[in-house]
Amino acid sequence: MTQTLRIKRIDAFSLRSPIDRPVATSFGTLRDRPAVFLRIEDADGAFGWGEVFANWPSAAAEHRVNLLARDIGPLAFELALNHPSELYPALEQQTRIVALQSGEWGPFRQVIAGLDIALWDLFARKSDLTLRHYINHSAVDSVPAYASGIHIDQAQSLVDEARKIGFRDFKLKVGFSMQRDLAQLRQVLDDCVSGESFAVDANQAWNTESATIFMSGSSSMPLSWLEEPIPANAPQSDWQLLSQTCSYPLAGGENLVGHEEYDQAIAARYLSVVQPDIIKWGGITGCLEVGMKLRNAGLRYCPHFLGGGIGLQASANLLAAVGGDGLLEVDVNPNPLRDSFGTVSSRLAASCWQCNTESGLGITGLPEEIASLETHAIVLTP
Repeated sequence: MTQTLRIKRIDAFSLRSPIDRPVATSFGTLRDRPAVFLRIEDADGAFGWGEVFANWPSAAAEHRVNLLARDIGPLAFELALNHPSELYPALEQQTRIVALQSGEWGPFRQVIAGLDIALWDLFARKSDLTLRHYINHSAVDSVPAYASGIHIDQAQSLVDEARKIGFRDFKLKVGFSMQRDLAQLRQVLDDCVSGESFAVDANQAWNTESATIFMSGSSSMPLSWLEEPIPANAPQSDWQLLSQTCSYPLAGGENLVGHEEYDQAIAARYLSVVQPDIIKWGGITGCLEVGMKLRNAGLRYCPHFLGGGIGLQASANLLAAVGGDGLLEVDVNPNPLRDSFGTVSSRLAASCWQCNTESGLGITGLPEEIASLETHAIVLTP
């Protein structure tokens, strides 16, 4: 269905949920769970929901709402849109100089990604289709999922909790203490159940020498992949070296930006598992194109995600539309900003995430239980 529309209203919400157990990575610790959710509406009253990356830095959530209000939202009102894929490139082009001037490429891309997701949701609703079926009429209704966000120090207990929910695939965070990481990883794998798989994520913790030491110490372990062992912007030659010496696949991509960087990674094939994040770059528009390129290249598309319930549902719908043998990343640490849209246990069946059956993303508003967590909100009109 072709329909020209203009965005007539934008609501954005910054929320923070306290948590009892901090979520640690090799580069920093989340001491609360933040999220930025946004809602757009057209002249007919049709609406769509999106999410903006807000995990890092610690002040990101409130900043992204202000950036939307002052710099990006007013530009979105000027666009006449015939298809949801038109918004992202238009806004990226219009904001490129101010993003360059301020050095804030990431925040601009993240806010535009959130608007992009909301626009796809809106168009799907107007077509009375789920987002995945709006993208691809042959999309599946569930996708394989894996339990993520599991700190290696807490792996045995967290893996057991995730196993009880129904997960059979897991990803453990390493990059803290080399020898302790390897020893605990061996213990977890020794205790694993038949049919389970384990990946590890270093969150860019090492240089090539340290990464090689880890790969040597884990070479006999049946790992699904090693994710971001070195910085995402390390020379391609370093990535190539690691991929040639590693006994299991390398993964990355959440911190790649733009079609050129993804095209280079696909052509070089140093990553076997590629992980675009729809709320960090590209939204549905960019990540759909990358996902299809990955499938055509015979690489594995496993969307990265560690945020709230709106972005997770969007990631699931996109994976369901793209298809392939990829897994949906599901953080299993407590997060009311995710679980209020449907707990992980209620969405999981046979280790697969069950996508929404309602039109769009199946989200009509913010759940009442998280309304009190709002720290900053804006309403924009032309």
